[in-house]
Amino acid sequence: MSETVIPLLPCRQLDDVLPFYRALGFDVTYRQERPNPYAAVRRGGVELHFFGVPEFDPEQSMGSVVVVVPDTGALHAAFASGLRAAFGKVPVSGIPRMTRPRRVQGTPGGFVVVDPGGNWVRISRRKEDAGEPEEGRLARVVAAAARQADARGDVAAGVKVLETGLARHADAPAAQRLPALVYLAELRVRAGDREAAAALLAEVAALDLTAAEREALADDLAAATDLTAGLGP
Repeated sequence: MSETVIPLLPCRQLDDVLPFYRALGFDVTYRQERPNPYAAVRRGGVELHFFGVPEFDPEQSMGSVVVVVPDTGALHAAFASGLRAAFGKVPVSGIPRMTRPRRVQGTPGGFVVVDPGGNWVRISRRKEDAGEPEEGRLARVVAAAARQADARGDVAAGVKVLETGLARHADAPAAQRLPALVYLAELRVRAGDREAAAALLAEVAALDLTAAEREALADDLAAATDLTAGLGP
């Protein structure tokens, strides 16, 4: 006999969360409005249920669920594609939002989706699929910052870790500085500091990289492009 565990998460109303989960590739498998608002969504082996509370405040939500997958990068790409198709962009600040896949200090790493109900869906890799830690002093700084900003939601602490690390390792090669700068820009956007984010992205654009480095850092460069576009003129 196998067991099934289904998280039950709050939202203000079902129409807040269901379009968002459809964009992520989930199917709505059940919905009712009476005697109480209730819905279920499923994507592959992931099933989530929601209940509506009109006076609920997503900013105060403590809802959280961990989803363990073999390939966080592939799932993030699928989620990002769906969000862009449905809403024109991948939200990186406010509610809802989605972080990028990255190693997190002390864990196999992954990314976080904060849905319109303020619930944290934590996408994590299986430990056996985590691979070897990234090399480089700033890679460790990024992992430490991700533990604060992505895993715990403490953006200010993540910013402090990154700024301290970048200052301490100012002599690090451009290819090692770039991921830290892009992540710091992302956190500045999340914190609402668009001016600081723009300055960091200008610094990223000015980095001298070889063709091979640009290829290896394609995901970070694409993220920088998306962040720059999101800041507008």
